[in-house]
Amino acid sequence: MKTTLIPALILTASAASAEPLTIYAPDYFGSEWGPGPAIKTAFEAHCACEIEYVTGDLLPRLRLEGERTRADVMIGLNTDDAERARQTGLFADHGVDTRDLTMPIEWTDTTFVPFNWGQTAFMYDTARVETPPTSFAALLEAPDDLRIVIQDPRTSVSGLALALWMYAVFGEETEDAWAKLAPKITTVTRGWSESYGMFTEGEADMVLSYVTSEAYHIIAEEDLTKKAAIFDEGHYVMVETAAKLAGSDQPDLAQSFLDFVLTEAFQSIIPEGNWSMPAKLPADQLPEGFALLGKPEKAIIYPAPEAEALRETVVAAFEAGLAR
Repeated sequence: MKTTLIPALILTASAASAEPLTIYAPDYFGSEWGPGPAIKTAFEAHCACEIEYVTGDLLPRLRLEGERTRADVMIGLNTDDAERARQTGLFADHGVDTRDLTMPIEWTDTTFVPFNWGQTAFMYDTARVETPPTSFAALLEAPDDLRIVIQDPRTSVSGLALALWMYAVFGEETEDAWAKLAPKITTVTRGWSESYGMFTEGEADMVLSYVTSEAYHIIAEEDLTKKAAIFDEGHYVMVETAAKLAGSDQPDLAQSFLDFVLTEAFQSIIPEGNWSMPAKLPADQLPEGFALLGKPEKAIIYPAPEAEALRETVVAAFEAGLAR
């Protein structure tokens, strides 16, 4: 049996804390099928403490509570929302060594610690799509009877990632690209779960998701018919992060949790706990099915301030393109 080493500082910081470490997290994270329960067990086994997850919409809750927030740590904010969170002024520098990450992008953010990443992609069913597009340009030129479901960039982080991805590829011609894609879009849903459910129920040929969605079908279902279309132009990277609140009543314990995020004990939970790529785990430690995934040659991402600055532009292009 493999033994995982936990840094000593995690074992000693805030030992026997009377109050739980309050972590604000998205609904999926704290659910029984998310990574939260296993991470809670792993951390509590070494910290003589208790984690309490408070789940829901992170940024709206934080803005409402302001300095009155109960949160010690917030986990699950992605890079495209990070700047809005940073602008609240409620977070402290993470102080974590983020060198030697296994992500395809450089990480220099001193507030948010990455814990997993994924590349946005269109999943397709080989039973319904015999010749998948190999580029964004090819997708736009596909027959209009191709049925695609996507998420709304105004309500969904994956939908916003698509809007930013298309802007990175098409630039000033993004509205035209949306207009070409529009006849193929069967439905625009508020969130990812509704879209993906339509895809797996056979109501769509393709769905906006992530390259790692294929790993779920391979490992959990032994199904090789659901695949990610890999595009020549590259794929947009979404990174999920953790951060500590400057006003935490338990700053040492909050810091210990952030230090725990990039340990093997945490990172090894991510591949099958969140069906994502861990931020710091060698490829040879990933579950076997991950080796079968397509590998985009180019990673596309906007730094958090740039993503925020582009938000209105890319959403406007989406709205105008679909309205034509």
